[in-house]
Amino acid sequence: MLQQFKEDLENDLQSILDFWQTKTIDDLNGGFFGQIDNDNKIIVEAPKGSLLNSRILWTFSAAYNLTKEGSYLTTAERAFEYLRDYFIDKEYGGVYWTVDYKGNPLDTKKQVYALAFAVYGLSEFYISSKNEEAKNLAIDLYNTIIKYSYDHENGGYIQAMTRNWKEIRDSRLSDKDANENKSMNTHLHLLEAFANLYRIWTNEKLEEKISELIYIFLNHIIDPETHHLILFFDEKWNPKSQVVCYGHDIEASWLIEEAAKIIGNEPLLQQVKDQSNNLAIAASDGLDTDGGLWHGYDLGKDDLIKEKHSWAQAEAMVGFFKAWQNTGVGRFLNRSLTSWNFIQQHILDKKNGQWFWGIHADNTVMNEDKVGIWKWPYHNSRACIELIKRI
Repeated sequence: MLQQFKEDLENDLQSILDFWQTKTIDDLNGGFFGQIDNDNKIIVEAPKGSLLNSRILWTFSAAYNLTKEGSYLTTAERAFEYLRDYFIDKEYGGVYWTVDYKGNPLDTKKQVYALAFAVYGLSEFYISSKNEEAKNLAIDLYNTIIKYSYDHENGGYIQAMTRNWKEIRDSRLSDKDANENKSMNTHLHLLEAFANLYRIWTNEKLEEKISELIYIFLNHIIDPETHHLILFFDEKWNPKSQVVCYGHDIEASWLIEEAAKIIGNEPLLQQVKDQSNNLAIAASDGLDTDGGLWHGYDLGKDDLIKEKHSWAQAEAMVGFFKAWQNTGVGRFLNRSLTSWNFIQQHILDKKNGQWFWGIHADNTVMNEDKVGIWKWPYHNSRACIELIKRI
């Protein structure tokens, strides 16, 4: 059973990577196309997002680290060069949120979430390439985050600023988010990025910041009663949201544990494992009878958000598998396998390649991007890579 699961994931990983290598490379303007719609139509003049570029960088670096396939490293090098040449703000530091299709700065705000993914991708690229420029750039971006975003009074990180690091009116990642200074999402991916940086740079201060982020999750972000994640906060960690996101619950359940493992803090890891298993149980509230994971639940409106997004299904595969590894409880393994079955039935685009964005409650495909500022090869390829290694 597990061997078949592994073979399926290896095949799907190759399919995902083939799509991104054959469909998304912008030979005319450099880098990668900023948008491809649900029917595989390329929007040549679409803006290019730093998030998309950084996640491509991580994906192909990690794929090379797993398989040693040379073309994956070549694609990673392309992503690195474009990030370095076009997304890095040479004047004020950090990365732009978007550039236009020719690489000119477009949205120049400093979204710390985007800086985190640049650190994440650059760190993975260094592992694959041993490119010292990439390592130094990752360390420089980390120091920039600490300098401008870290909240010395209350702990944690302010999630957005203007180009020159001044206070910004709208700190949201997207128009679906609450306009608050601190978010679970930014902190989760800062933790992920810092932990990956620690793999190539065992700095004592960095280790302290990773431990602090884990404690922020244990003490502020994980609701002690429901074990769901609280999504938004003011600067003093007062909760500012009533929406549960099941995908983030299950994603955090394994990412927090992985960070504790990377820094080798055994007492903290034991604390995290208990909360990690609780997060996996809480995320199970969002499972439908078909094995798909609903997007979330609005507690204020007592309303289930009836969409099943592809990224959340990918995270469910990994998170439930990890919970099975931790506990030996068979239902967790079954949930991981059922998530994969759901993906095969509803999320894979068997005609045009790649994964659909998601489906509606009636199982119809959501008409959203195949490639875009918010659609990348990151969650699905990472799930395949992570599970192949775990199996």
